[in-house]
Amino acid sequence: MVATFPHLHKRNVGYDRNSTSKNRAQSNLSSKMWMCIAVFLLWMRSGGCTEKANTSDLIEYTAADFYEKLHSGKMMFIYFEHQVSPTISLFLVELEKSADALQDYGVLVGKVNCNKELVHTYCTEERALHTAFLFRGGKEFLGFDLDTVFDVNSIVSEVLFAILREEVKYVHTDTDLLAMEKAVRGKKDIVLGYVRSLGTQEHRSMMETAYVYGSKYQFILITGGPVLKHLGVNELSHSSRVWFLHCTTPKSSERCPLTRMRKPLSTLSLHSFLQLMEAPLVTEVYEDPSSVQPPQFPYQQTPQVFLFSRPATKHLDLDTATTLAWRLRGLALLVLVHRQSPAVKTPSEYNAAYRLPEKSSEVKYLTLQVLDEVLELFKNQDKEEEDEDEGVEEDDEDTHFGKLDDEVAMSFYESRGNLLDMDLIIQLTSDNFHATVAQSSLTVVLFYLRWDAVSMSCLSSFIEVAEILEVSSDSDVQMCAVDCGEWTDLCAAQPGGSLPIPFQPITTFPSILLLRPQQTAQHYRGMLGSEALYRFIVLSQPESPALLSTQEEVTSFLQVPHAELAGYKPGRVLGLFRTQTHTGVPLFTEAANSLRGEVLSGLLTDGLAEKWAAEHTVDLPALLVFPSWKTHTHPSILSLSTSAEELLSHINTALLHPLPELTVENLPSFLSLGKALLLLFVGEEEDEIGQRQNQALVEEMRGVVALGGGKMERYLACWIHLGRTPAGMSVLGSYLGSMPPLPALVLTHLPSGDEIYQYPPNTPIVASSVLQWLQRIEGGTESAAGMLGEDSWPPNADFYDFLKAMDMQESNSTQQHPPEGEVEEEEEDEEDVNIEEHVMLKEATDSSSSVPTSDSNPDTHSEL
Repeated sequence: MVATFPHLHKRNVGYDRNSTSKNRAQSNLSSKMWMCIAVFLLWMRSGGCTEKANTSDLIEYTAADFYEKLHSGKMMFIYFEHQVSPTISLFLVELEKSADALQDYGVLVGKVNCNKELVHTYCTEERALHTAFLFRGGKEFLGFDLDTVFDVNSIVSEVLFAILREEVKYVHTDTDLLAMEKAVRGKKDIVLGYVRSLGTQEHRSMMETAYVYGSKYQFILITGGPVLKHLGVNELSHSSRVWFLHCTTPKSSERCPLTRMRKPLSTLSLHSFLQLMEAPLVTEVYEDPSSVQPPQFPYQQTPQVFLFSRPATKHLDLDTATTLAWRLRGLALLVLVHRQSPAVKTPSEYNAAYRLPEKSSEVKYLTLQVLDEVLELFKNQDKEEEDEDEGVEEDDEDTHFGKLDDEVAMSFYESRGNLLDMDLIIQLTSDNFHATVAQSSLTVVLFYLRWDAVSMSCLSSFIEVAEILEVSSDSDVQMCAVDCGEWTDLCAAQPGGSLPIPFQPITTFPSILLLRPQQTAQHYRGMLGSEALYRFIVLSQPESPALLSTQEEVTSFLQVPHAELAGYKPGRVLGLFRTQTHTGVPLFTEAANSLRGEVLSGLLTDGLAEKWAAEHTVDLPALLVFPSWKTHTHPSILSLSTSAEELLSHINTALLHPLPELTVENLPSFLSLGKALLLLFVGEEEDEIGQRQNQALVEEMRGVVALGGGKMERYLACWIHLGRTPAGMSVLGSYLGSMPPLPALVLTHLPSGDEIYQYPPNTPIVASSVLQWLQRIEGGTESAAGMLGEDSWPPNADFYDFLKAMDMQESNSTQQHPPEGEVEEEEEDEEDVNIEEHVMLKEATDSSSSVPTSDSNPDTHSEL
């Protein structure tokens, strides 16, 4: 069903979605008219109008302007600005770029400065800090978390996706796709697009094309799922795909014939592909192939294939040509040449011919035994063109990297020509290390290997953080890096040795340490992206714990959001002690230092501590834990433990949400708890009904935790929203071997084994039934639905001590005393071989090396 949008007018497209009759009339326009209109709009979107792209269309609205536009029914994409942080600043730059793009789709883009203008609700609610809003028909239509609209591509694609939510369908299984084919059969063809992630350039291309052609074709978007198997796609594939399903063409088969687009997905390539799908299946001519005009716009890049027909076999030849044309669809245009015409001069020994685009207008003639030879010819030609587009080189290095299946490694290789700006990064060496660290209260150090793709990707994020800190912060933080391939003596140095350093030898790369004068190094174990690292550094700067001496300081500590983190709310811990010399203060301080960068901690003593203890009816000493998901008025209360480790464990437990939503970022911390995951997967909501259903499911899971009581201590009940965390689809598919219907509830990561259990599909998820299912699993009467894989993720590159290798070679060379008559070149060759042998046989050399392995270093980044 096509949605109606009363306020939306396609100025560049020339039709209005409001009128069904107009849509029908539009479908009857000539293909040439469609082509001209679409080319103009898509050319505009691809940067054809450069002067326009340079003008700023980001309007700062007053409250009066906002309400005027809102009540006029115009569609608006608005951000309500409160505080400008580095993250918000970057978003506003991208928002300005998107204003020019979205105006062609009837969407006004702008912002309201809440520090100058007050728009009720949006300037007073906390949710607006991290949300941009789409308004339609005089009311709020949808809110977008800034994490999902982070650049111009994601903004344009997500907004258009919202506008076209009733027109662009989503299928997950082959059954869903079959139902859609049956629904449109004889009415519309289907354009089916697969993108690995929403908000990408490919997603934007699909949405822009759907906006132009939405009344002509049925658009379907998929991001994964079992339907990919039907389409012959490996879900681990990194490339986006598009298929055209010919559902208006009468066929005896239950399924619509499909044609795959072989060019990389872009707006223009998709437009050209759709034009090619509109080309006649077979063109009949009565002249010689050499006299036939080459394909005209928009088919000028398409090869031509000629088959010859005789009067005696006219109908059979046409059937043969039609069959071959279907197989060549998207690869070449087929022309049937009738030999009875006197204008045909081709010798009878030839039964086929072809012409390639842009090579020459020459027609090449063939004598074929089977028609599959033509098919192979153009499949090979198509493959060669794809290789040329991808810039495939013939040298050994490029051949090696072309086979990489790791996204980080491939991304690093593709951007290898882009030199990183290292001006804001201090390069540490064994000579300047101590002097540099002593200059600042906080030094953040990245230890990397220049030939390791993950290291170099992390270095890029590290530089981004340095740039943000340089612009936005007056704090005493210096960003440094050590190339451990060059300064092996620093990276491998032992604490207390000839080069005294405050950290264990670095054996896993990349590693990030936070160093403070006269203190032990602090390892950063979070995500390697710039946002997570920046947040950790900012939260690491305050004292831990901070000594709070007045009620105002305590109130500010608990309630005031951090100005540089754009509304991010960390957990907070208050330690209450009678005196600052109490024996429990060092334990609390040690635990607080372990939480530094993730949790803010404060220390209250004397009368202020007694006041807070009385308000919360606790005896001193005590700890008040304020998780980020709770209000500051209802903290968790902990008593003092006998050790810092036990105290840290209790604090982490108190900070834990009783039913957390898993994301890519927080999953490692939850897995580290060692509990079995009772994991609910819910799909992306298409409407308000879907939202209520998902909320009901989450509430039912809360009921499982409450009803289970102490029995649920061994489990971590949690959930994944596949719309916000699309990676969860791959996780669920790997758990069970295929994608089950949603919602899906699984029990996995059991401490006792690798079994995976699935709650019976199509069975209502009710708290009491879930508990009975868990009892059956514990009793051994429930069968496992799968097993966890044994995939291991070792470090991408091991530390290799080149200096030690050279010392060993020199020692070996001295012991061997080679004969005086030996040729120098032979010695050099032998040295190269020895170096290579050391690299190949690293395990053997490590046994005699003083460098500890990763097993002996408890602070390594094992997750890498």
